[in-house]
Amino acid sequence: MLPLKAEPVTKVFFLSLLGLLWVAPLAAQQKNEGSWSGLLVSSSCNADEAFFESPECSKTVPGAKLSLYDDTNRVMYSLEPQEKVTLHMGDAVTVRGTLAGDTIQTSSVEPMTIGLGVGEKAPAFSLRDQFGRTQTLATLQGQGGTVLLFFRSADW
Repeated sequence: MLPLKAEPVTKVFFLSLLGLLWVAPLAAQQKNEGSWSGLLVSSSCNADEAFFESPECSKTVPGAKLSLYDDTNRVMYSLEPQEKVTLHMGDAVTVRGTLAGDTIQTSSVEPMTIGLGVGEKAPAFSLRDQFGRTQTLATLQGQGGTVLLFFRSADW
């Protein structure tokens, strides 16, 4: 039998491959810190039921936990620990924490707020109107003030 000699390039390749196989599972378990907003619903409810606001989603079901339904991407997230969310069934909330898989390790839960508070100044913006003209906060301001109304895209 002839002895096999590995070229240095081959050794580097196989060592690199071995290293990649060792690091890949660690990368797959990466956790993402952030915040997610949506409705707290029963885990017995699925994303379609939550989207259509099924009454089943706000019922207490034995063995079910609370989940966060994010209606911007129609995803259900498990929440841990449950003690931080138990008093918020059906509420629109912002959950802060760490996402691992489909579970958020919750660090805080706050009522969801949208938009500016009364009396807060609107930030500068520039948008095209339905006629293609650029509108800014300055071009929309009138003598008696301005009311800006933003609403989410309709899904009806």
